Amino acid sequence: MRITLIFILLISSFKLSAQKVYSVKYDYQADVKVFISEHEYQADLLVYKVDYDYQAKENKGLWFFSKYDYQAEKKVFFTKYDYQADLKICFIDYNYQAKWRNPQKKHLME
Repeated sequence: MRITLIFILLISSFKLSAQKVYSVKYDYQADVKVFISEHEYQADLLVYKVDYDYQAKENKGLWFFSKYDYQAEKKVFFTKYDYQADLKICFIDYNYQAKWRNPQKKHLME
């Protein structure tokens, strides 16, 4: 019983930290292809870059860019054109602005 509880807690903690990302060089290495929009209204997700990995909680758009690929839960490739992307994001200036504008794409970062 105790082991089961510990296992469930470990699994749920991994789910909460799914916003640790690593930027890859090639699209075939990526879990998600991302395009950076200039305007918020064009984006599926408004992203705020946090300074520390513990700040990247849940699937809310608070992203921590890890130094190494093995530290990340998602590998992203930044596309040149929006039609190449699975997900369109816009970087914002304040963490309270981070949110999903298109909840149908939320599964891409889980």
